[in-house]
Amino acid sequence: MRSKFLINILEAYGGIDLWHNSKGIHASVSVKGLLFKLKRLPYFKNIKVEIDLDKFYSKITPINDNPELSGVFDNNKVYLQYSNGKILKERINPRRFFPYGRRLIYWDDLDITYFANYALWNYFTFPKLLMNSQIKWIEKENILFAEFPDYFPTHSKHQLFIFDKNTGLLKQHNYIAEVVSGFATAANVIKEHCKENGIVYPSHRIVTPQSKKNGYLKKPIIVDEYVHKLIMF
Repeated sequence: MRSKFLINILEAYGGIDLWHNSKGIHASVSVKGLLFKLKRLPYFKNIKVEIDLDKFYSKITPINDNPELSGVFDNNKVYLQYSNGKILKERINPRRFFPYGRRLIYWDDLDITYFANYALWNYFTFPKLLMNSQIKWIEKENILFAEFPDYFPTHSKHQLFIFDKNTGLLKQHNYIAEVVSGFATAANVIKEHCKENGIVYPSHRIVTPQSKKNGYLKKPIIVDEYVHKLIMF
């Protein structure tokens, strides 16, 4: 049975029925930040993101500024796919390659396909993740502690979510970005929410290093993400 706290969060983001009945999300997103520079990657500028809410699937178009090329994350593999359906490259179980070897210095198109897609999948499927019985949630005041199963494509097994006491909306999400480094403690800070067609979603977030007592540092900004438009169906 869901607690009153969890129900309030779901209601703040449109209600249980909305998340139970919706199958997917399409969004337009731009992302920049220090991570892209460190990994020698171009920024995402108005990319199209397609999310499946019921399985581990996310698609980004374009990848590496090629308008004909998409990066797809599908359960335990990633692949680069042209608009005509032809697959250019694929990689099975991409997680096992991080953060070792040349990935400490730069990422290729399949690397960013994996990282960006699983990260966006987690962000966009919240708060439906609260309805997932495979995730263990522990409540403490306005905080949720999450323990994810080992097979789950996410930043780290243990994560922390901080909510606004009045609105029930997410304020901050803490984790270790393990594909970057086992020491990459990150604070994912929601700077702004947007309401569009009755749907409430985080429209601007930044990722910075964590500070003491679950706080965050103002700099450096590792990731700076804007959601320009979002549609649920």
